[in-house]
Parts: sequence; C-alpha cells; structure tokens
Amino acid sequence: MAQINDNFIKIPATYLFSEIAKRVAQHKELNPEANIIRMGIGDVSLPLPDAAVDAMIAAAEEQRHAETFRGYGPEQGYEFLRNAIVENDFRAKGINIEADEIFVSDGAKSDTGNIGDIFSIHNKVAVTDPVYPVYVDTNAMGGRAGEPGAQNVWSNLIYLPCNAENNFVPDLPTEKADLIYLCFPNNPTGTTLTREQLKVWVDYARKNNSVILFDAAYEAFIAEENVPHSIYEIEGAYDVAIEFRSFSKTAGFTGTRCGYTVVPKSLTALSESGEKVQLNKLWNRRHSTKFNGTSYVVQRAAEAIYSPEGKKQVRTLIDYYMENVRIIRESLQKAGFSTFGGVNAPYVWVKTPAGMSSWDYFDFLLKEKNIVCTPGAGFGTNGEGYVRFSAFGSRENTIAAMKRIAE
Repeated sequence: MAQINDNFIKIPATYLFSEIAKRVAQHKELNPEANIIRMGIGDVSLPLPDAAVDAMIAAAEEQRHAETFRGYGPEQGYEFLRNAIVENDFRAKGINIEADEIFVSDGAKSDTGNIGDIFSIHNKVAVTDPVYPVYVDTNAMGGRAGEPGAQNVWSNLIYLPCNAENNFVPDLPTEKADLIYLCFPNNPTGTTLTREQLKVWVDYARKNNSVILFDAAYEAFIAEENVPHSIYEIEGAYDVAIEFRSFSKTAGFTGTRCGYTVVPKSLTALSESGEKVQLNKLWNRRHSTKFNGTSYVVQRAAEAIYSPEGKKQVRTLIDYYMENVRIIRESLQKAGFSTFGGVNAPYVWVKTPAGMSSWDYFDFLLKEKNIVCTPGAGFGTNGEGYVRFSAFGSRENTIAAMKRIAE
C-alpha cells in the first residue's frame, strides 16, 4: 500500500484562517441577519487599478488573434515585467538587481512556502514568534520542524520572540540558525525594523553563513524614512538574502495572483560534499520544473502598475488603506487599548482586555459586536493575548466597527 508523508499529519488539521471562516459561518447560520464586519484575513476590498484592468483587457484581446496569441510563456516571467520590476522596485532606489534574478510567480505565499524545496532538511530554521503560519507549516511538511509539542511549538525550530517587552524586535538566536525567516513590515504585528536593526541580521547571516528569507510583501505601506523597503538596501545582503514580493496588497491582486521572488546570483549555499552552489540556479531549476508561469494577461496587468497612471492609482489604494489603519489605531487607543504597528503596515496588533485569551476576545467580538478579527494565538505562543485588525475593509465598515467596539 502507498504511504503518506507523515509530516502532514503532524501539523494542525486546519489552517488558522480556515478555523476563523468556520466560526464565522457558524455564527452567520445562527444569526442570519447579523451585519458582520470582517477585519480578519488580509483580503482587500477596493477594485483593481484601472491601469491594470485596461492592460488585462488589451492582453485578453491579443489572445483572440493568431498574430498576437501567446501560449506557454517563460516560467521565470516575461522580460517586460521582469525589466519593469528591476527598474522601478530596485534600480530606482539604487539597488543593483538584474532581471535574471527575478522570478515571477502567483504570489508570495506560494514562494515562501516552496522555497524550502532547494534547502536540505538538515538546516536549522529560525522564525519570529508570532509568525505567518505558512513558514512554520511548510517547514513541518518538509521535515525540518521536528515534532510538535504543547501549543504547536516544534522541537527543531528556533523561535525568536517578538513582544511588547522587546518592542517587537527579535533578538539574535542563541544557537546557530541556517535559515532565518524575517517579515517586515511584519505580518501579523504590523511592526518594522529600522535599517540599523536589519543590518544586525545581515551581519549575523554573513558571519554564520546563514540565508535570510525576507518577506517584503507589505513594503509599499512603509511611511517612515528609516524603515527599509528591501533587504538589499543593507550592505552585504546580496550574498545572504532571498526576498519575496507581492502585488496582492500593493495593487489589490489578492484574486488576480501575482508576485515575485529575488534570488541574487551571488547567493550560495553548501552541498553535502561541501561545494558552494548558486541558489539562483537551484531556484530556477525548481521553478521551471514545478511552475508553468503566471498567465500573460496577469503579467501585463502587473506591468501596468509601473506606468505613471498605474503608480498614481496604486498610491491612491495604499493611502486609502493607511487612512483606515490610522482610524483603527487611534480609535482603539482612545478606547483604552494598547496597540502596536499600524504606522508602516495595514495591520494593528492589539492587546486583549485583561483576562481574555486571543480566541476568547475573538469570540466576544464576533458574537457580541459582529466583528471578525484574527486571534494572535494562531500566529504563535507570543501572539497569545493579542488580536490583529486588518485595514483592508471599506471606510464605512472601518468606522462602524470602531464605533461598535467603543460602545
């Protein structure tokens, strides 16, 4: 009889957001008239920028005619998009990334989950706590996490606590970490690292021959000057870091699906025999074997957000959500809550009322206020006692939710 990968039955049976969806569905079934305001999952509410939609329509029209029809495209992404990314996201900011170091995909979630394919299961992995669950679950699936213990703390992972006591800035690990997941601006806490704080991690990676897996999905929301948009702004990072980017939150592509990963050609790791191997080549091999490329139509839409009109429209979207997050942050502070984040990110991390666990407060808000948040405990042990509010809803719902909480 065929055998399964036993690592899959070690992880929780349901993903965090699936459990939230189940509880919301049960509440809705019992209260069909309830006007539920969803501030949990980070899905956007505003439509795609006109520039992106117009580009998709034009690209779809091309597919109608034999002369302009596109079939299979390059797995790594079309040159027009990779070049636009290089020029606008990196070279315009003084970062020397090449087009063949860009790998276009269907989003950062896929890439952060799949990147482990090119690394040995013997690597010691460090994650912040709280943490985006994909990093932990996919390492568990791949056999690197060891065995789950109490509160789903895995025996082989190195946890880097982020809490109010250390101002949500993780300390360097006390044991050597080979792979280090960093997400800044952070999901779920909405907090950030300054250039000086991020340099500490780059220096650590260089000293210890580690690789940083840097999730920059929320970089477009950064408002403060001393917060880096890319890890490659830090000297030496080309040699130690892979960066993940997403169009989902930046341009509303949560349903359209497009993102990219940067793997510098100077970044290497060791084979079992001790040979230095370019990770760019390994990721290219993995990418071209397991992925058939993001659709031509979607890549044209992504390219369009780098046009002058596209940039203006994306800025309008970001400004809208950042006004929402200001309203959430200031309203909750006025109501007496301790809040964190929400300055350079679309999330506000909130301390629950005294004596209430994350899930207790989630259930209270759902049942008593018809508001959906995300319980911090779902992101790790250091998330217990917190909840996350997302700013991706409508202005009307954002204001209404804050009014309900204050009542």
